[in-house]
Amino acid sequence: MSLTMESRVTLNDGNKMPVLGLGMWQAGSGKETRKAVAYALEIGYRLFDTAKLYGNERDLGAAVRESGIPREEIFVTTKLWNNDHGYESALRAFEKSRRELGLDYVDLYLIHWPVPGLRQESWKALQKIRDQGLARSVGVSNYTIRHLEELLPSTAIPPAVNQVEFHPFLYQRPLLEFSESKRIQLEAYSPLTRGHRLDHPVITQVAAKYGRTPAQVLIRWSLQHGLVVIPKSIRPDRIRENGGVFDFELKREDMARLDSLDESSHVAWNPEDLP
Repeated sequence: MSLTMESRVTLNDGNKMPVLGLGMWQAGSGKETRKAVAYALEIGYRLFDTAKLYGNERDLGAAVRESGIPREEIFVTTKLWNNDHGYESALRAFEKSRRELGLDYVDLYLIHWPVPGLRQESWKALQKIRDQGLARSVGVSNYTIRHLEELLPSTAIPPAVNQVEFHPFLYQRPLLEFSESKRIQLEAYSPLTRGHRLDHPVITQVAAKYGRTPAQVLIRWSLQHGLVVIPKSIRPDRIRENGGVFDFELKREDMARLDSLDESSHVAWNPEDLP
């Protein structure tokens, strides 16, 4: 599988999305976010994932604008939070996020969480936002197969992306196969298990075999399963480490070893019981 930092996947709407990006969850507003984004841009990152909930949209947008890199080369994602669901509320929330970012458009706008009773109206708002060209692609996050099966029959525009927790201990193979069948791109958040499982013996053994870090092995595993991956960090050394995954490839037997670690274990939210 030949991948580089410049590699992009083509979404079901024809737009192209980088395969590796920087997650902005828990990045502090102000200098912390600006410095992290500026450094990531400097070493080749072009995908940045934020949300209203994260409180750093303004600083991400400022770093993008100040970078001198053509806007069309940078892919910016933000998200609709739970208390903004509903058609009109979602339209207002998107416009507020776009103003915070200071961008003419966002590349991807996601429903952050499948809020019961309102998510279908919110999706109608996202379709309008896309039709207006204010978001080039629209999608969802934390949607299970059940939530997608509810949505797909009612929309002419399928989600371009579904962003979910994904790592060897939560190897959501049925969701991955379903998404591939519907041409919905899966995107992995918390691909490093929030650091909780980096010392697992299988991961450390595979890392030693390739002369890599456990984090690099986990990111590469997700990439080789065809996911877009957004590990988060504000530390330059970690941002560089997480980007150093394109000059090696996990062999089939090592992919299988990592696949076998699945225990349906979440380190973030579990949407399975959400009606």
